[in-house]
Amino acid sequence: MNVNHPGYKGAEQPIKGIALICLAVLLFASHDTLSKYLSGFYPIVMVVWARYVVHTLLMLVIFVPRSGFSVVVRTKRPGLQLLRALCLIGTSLFFTTGLRYIPLAEATAVTFLAPLLVTALSVPLLHERVTRNQWLAVLGGFVGVLIVVRPGGALFTPAILLPLCSALCFGFYQLLTRLLSGIDSPTTSNFLTGILNSLIMTALLPFFWSTPTLLHGLFMIGLGTCGMLGHMLLTQAFRHAAPAMLAPFSYGQILFAGMYGYLIFDHTPDSFGVIGITVICLSGLAVAWGQRKR
Repeated sequence: MNVNHPGYKGAEQPIKGIALICLAVLLFASHDTLSKYLSGFYPIVMVVWARYVVHTLLMLVIFVPRSGFSVVVRTKRPGLQLLRALCLIGTSLFFTTGLRYIPLAEATAVTFLAPLLVTALSVPLLHERVTRNQWLAVLGGFVGVLIVVRPGGALFTPAILLPLCSALCFGFYQLLTRLLSGIDSPTTSNFLTGILNSLIMTALLPFFWSTPTLLHGLFMIGLGTCGMLGHMLLTQAFRHAAPAMLAPFSYGQILFAGMYGYLIFDHTPDSFGVIGITVICLSGLAVAWGQRKR
């Protein structure tokens, strides 16, 4: 799970915004930790199914009574909404599969290439202007990944392509979110994404079903709840503070992932991993700073 902000919409309350985004990225790191743990016991399809079904059920309870089902699902661009949903499900499948083979902190750091990929893809797809410094930041992000996976290192395996593909899918997801932001409401986009992905994963579920234990069933509920609450807190954070102010704190997700990796999976990134993760974070912050100046 990665951070994707919906845009700044409110008055400046920076302390509140910072507190909310810190809680949001803690929940996202918790979501990813549960995904990694559960993927060791159950098929990836089942883990991803649980994430979307719980998320969608919570949205049904919270948002549909306020606006009505027909209003929430009404979209002017159903094709784009379907494509957006497919991009997010690709993000989840690639990332969760990657967590079976890649440590949590390193996999999370690689997926933070998504904002850099959005910057690069926005030129041909959205015809936006990207400065030389932003291009250098994009290049720096890929250098950071090379440092993390360095040729000859333990992570230099085909499995590293999984979080990279996840980042690419999430980059396209962010671009489609940007395209749809002026067409459909965020509630409509998020609900349609959840329900479409729930239907897709439910169709696949009979081929992968494995009855969970009571404890693991609770973990699956927690998985979807963390994702849902994280997105709600993230939306609220960007109502109280500007994206450029909150961007540095979004990288706290990598720190929380490293903490969970150490406490639960007994893994600590080596010196090259720490350097590479730092380069990726600095590159992402450079892109955010460039967008602020524009």
